[in-house]
Amino acid sequence: MTDSSFDPRQLIASTRIGVLATIKANGMPQLSPVTPWYDRTTETIYVSITANRAKTANLRRDPRAALEVTSPDGWAWATAEGTVTLTGPGDDPNGPEVQALVDYYRGAAGEHPDWDEYRQVMVDDRRVLMALAVDHVYGAKLR
Repeated sequence: MTDSSFDPRQLIASTRIGVLATIKANGMPQLSPVTPWYDRTTETIYVSITANRAKTANLRRDPRAALEVTSPDGWAWATAEGTVTLTGPGDDPNGPEVQALVDYYRGAAGEHPDWDEYRQVMVDDRRVLMALAVDHVYGAKLR
């Protein structure tokens, strides 16, 4: 029996580990564990990813994606689907691509103890900000 008061958006907003599904060139799904941050005011899920990963190449080719999260006890799950925009990577620690990653970090985790170090790591790691514009959300709480 499912819980009719369950809000899948709340589960997405409160969960820090999820599985991102992208579409490989052969049409098969590619799944990656990620650390999402859901901005409910803009209905956007943000994830910091690396430029040279399969998920990034998949999203550059086909921007459709889904993110699935599960409650700690395993009895509730939620999926958000939508289209992704990628920002970065940036070459300038003070450029707009890196600032987008700073904004993501602030929303997801608050203030960083050393923003200069964070900015340089984002450049060195060739980080990209994924923004999934949520079109559809569904899920269930089974207990």
